[in-house]
This record gives sequence, C-alpha cells and structure tokens, in this order.
Amino acid sequence: MTVKLERAPRPAGIDWLRAPVVGRFLRWRHSRKLLQLPPLLLAAAMIAHGFWGPQLAPKNLATVLTWVHYRGVLVLLLLGAGNLFCMACPFMLPRELARRFLRPAFRWPRRLRSKWPAVLLFALFLFAYELFGLWSSPWWTAALILGYFAAALLVDGLFQKASFCKWVCPIGQFNFVASTISPLEVQVREPQVCASCKTRDCIAGTRHPEQPDVIVQRGCELELFQPRKVGNMDCTFCLDCVYACPHQNVALATRLPASELWDDPRRSGIGFLSRRKDLAALTLVFTFGSLVNAFGMVSPVYAARAWLAARLGTANPAATLGVLFLLLLVVEPILLLGGAAWLARRWGGLRQPLLLVATRFAYALVPLGFAIWVAHYSFHLVTGLWTFVPVAQSALADAGLPLLGPPAWTAGGLAVRFVQPLQLGLLALGLLGSLLVAWRIAEREAPERAARVCLPWAGLCLLLGSAAVWLLSQPMEMRGTSFLGT
Repeated sequence: MTVKLERAPRPAGIDWLRAPVVGRFLRWRHSRKLLQLPPLLLAAAMIAHGFWGPQLAPKNLATVLTWVHYRGVLVLLLLGAGNLFCMACPFMLPRELARRFLRPAFRWPRRLRSKWPAVLLFALFLFAYELFGLWSSPWWTAALILGYFAAALLVDGLFQKASFCKWVCPIGQFNFVASTISPLEVQVREPQVCASCKTRDCIAGTRHPEQPDVIVQRGCELELFQPRKVGNMDCTFCLDCVYACPHQNVALATRLPASELWDDPRRSGIGFLSRRKDLAALTLVFTFGSLVNAFGMVSPVYAARAWLAARLGTANPAATLGVLFLLLLVVEPILLLGGAAWLARRWGGLRQPLLLVATRFAYALVPLGFAIWVAHYSFHLVTGLWTFVPVAQSALADAGLPLLGPPAWTAGGLAVRFVQPLQLGLLALGLLGSLLVAWRIAEREAPERAARVCLPWAGLCLLLGSAAVWLLSQPMEMRGTSFLGT
C-alpha cells in the first residue's frame, strides 16, 4: 500500500542528522539514552538534597537548579534548537527500563484523547507553584520531581504508546507549544520516497525479518505519521522515526520559525489546528500563564490579593489566589479573545462562528507568550547564573567530599540593570512574531480584507505586550537565590 500525500511538502532546510559529528551521534540508536543519563543523575542528586539537605532554598540543589537554572536553560534551548528537553527527558529512562519487564495492557481512554486534561494540569501547576511557594521549599520541590517520575511510570506502565507525554505531562505541553517557534523540525527529507513506501516503519515500527510479530525498532509512539506530519506539536524529538525508517528519509532540518502557526493543513495525529479548541485553550494558558507567573513575583500582586480578600470576606490564601487565577486565566482570555474575534468578524466580514475565529487566531499569541516566558526565566537564570556553584560545593562538603573547596556564597550573576535591555529586546521580537502570525492568518482567512481582520488581533498583541513590559519593569523577587542584583 502506497502513501498518498495530502499536501505539497515544504522543502527541508539544513539537515542536522547529516552533520559530521552531531549527525552521527544523533543517528546512533543509543544517543537518547546517553543524553538522558546526566539529567537522571542530576535529578537523583536534587531529590536527595531536597529531602535531606538544608531546607533553605538558596542553599539547596533542588530549589536552585529547578527554579533558577532548569527553567532558564529550558526556554533558551526551546528557542534555539527546539524540544531538546523531551529528547533528553530523564523521566523516560526509568520508564524504558520498566517496560523491559512490564508490558502496558491498555490504550489511553478515547474520551481523554484531547489536551483538556493537560490544560487543567498546566493551570493547576501554575496555581500550586504560587499557593505553596514551591520555589522556597526544597522538600516539596524534591517531592514534585519524585512525583513526576512516579506519574510517568504509572501512566506508561498501564497505557500503551507515549500516553504520558502526549496527554498528561504539563512540561511536555509547554514544550510542544513553545517548540512551534523553534528553527528545527523532524520532517521528511524526500517526499517521493514516502509516496512509494509500503511498510510505514516510521509509525508502525521495524519488524524482525524472520519473526514478523516482533518489532525490533518501534515507530513514533506519539502517532505522528511522518509523510503527513506538520510542525513540532506533539513531537518529543525522540527520533524513533529516524531509527525505524529503512530508507533513512527522516531529517532534523531547519525551517522558518512559527510558520506552522499560520499554515493550517491536516496534520497527522492532530488534525486541523483551526478545529482544535483544546489546543487553542492550551496556547491561551501558555500565553496568559506567562503573564500570571510573572505577576506573582512583583509587589502589585499582594495588593491585588488583599483587595480580593476584602471583597470576598476571607483571608484564605487558596480562595483569593483561586479567584485571581480564575480572573486572569479564564475570564480575561475569554473576554479579550471574544472581543477581538467579534471585531474581526464585524470589520472583516468573516462568516465563521465566533468560537472558530477565536480558535484560529489564538495561535497568533504564541510568539509573544513564549517571549514573555523567555524574558522572565532568563532574568532569573542570568542574575543567578553562578549560584549553583556554592550550593554544589556545600552539598559535596556535607557528603564528606569537599572536592570543590569551600562554598563561594558571593557567587551570583549579572546585575539587573544589564538584563533588562535583553528582556525588552526579547519582548519586541515576540511581539513582532505575533503580529506576523496574525497577519498571515488574516491573509488566509480573508485575503481581500486582511488588514481589517488583523487589526483587532494586533491591538490585543500590543495590549498584552504592554502588560508584559510593565510587569518585567517592576522589581522582581529573586526566588530560589539569595543573590540580589542591582
């Protein structure tokens, strides 16, 4: 059976799998395991230090590495190279070892095959981070990391394929949305080769030549069929399709960042973005969550919570914070997206229902939302860049191995005044990216009235961008570190 291509394929750019050193390493079947091993060992050290080390956040590996360094490195990798964290995910290595002995027996429930559970978990994680002050608690941070390992083992121990990655993992959903801005994509190298392929190994897996029932190399567990795959959504960069393809026809190639946000072909494993309300909701939590997360670290948030406590007649922090999250993550996006969609229909003469217009244009907010995350997390990373050094020195000394010498507690990073221009530059690039995506979507939806259709969305992007500039210009808490930049 041959593969019928439903779309004109985009030409592949530079293929990193053909690079002399990097390509040879990535094509090696055990490269992912080797990449997963250092994060796994580091996670084990963070868990141990979080439970049994000093319970002061700036002096514990669990809090410093998680809330200062991991998040900053994560967004910079996503920006520069794509979903490399999922490629080297430490949570998957114990799962792979467990599957040597336990075979999952169930398929993920059909009613849960959407992003709605992940949207809820993503929002709950942001809520719990603020409510319990996770950045200030090494013990709870270690418990969170350990719980993540347990959840991955439980879900993928019971359910087949990569159910945890595709439907559950909040970090993975963050990475999926952010990697739509990435300059790299796993894609087909030569479409003609796929058109004549009869075995579909990239998704079905490679079978033993003498035992057809035995799969010697699995295909894509995210169920993304390469000839019809578009973009990075749901792609973990696991490269299983690369190892399974008998024709060596899968590339890790450069592409135009964010182009998948304005194109709307039918995508393998996803369908049409314009019809996926759950994915649109995920992008809204991603975008507005970036503002909420930054808002939680500036002083006006305390005034807002005090005002809500007075109006609600309760001092319960969970109640006031819950109402604040409801307003900022649910009510505000609905009002702003609904208003922009109504104006776009009215000014541009669009005939689609209001919800479909809002769904289609919600993806235009991704570049700006990602820029806010990068600007925020890079602030903590750069201002606290070397804070891990004294913590590591102290941890080794406490273990009776003072190999790195006495702790240099004065180690910090760049002063805040040097970081703020970088933040403004990132926000400007994100805003320009969102304006470009909105314009390209408008051109496709209403070619003759693109300017009128785009105008409300441009206004929304400018509004959110202005809010981000104001937030990041406020004095921000130096969470997870004792270093105070000036």
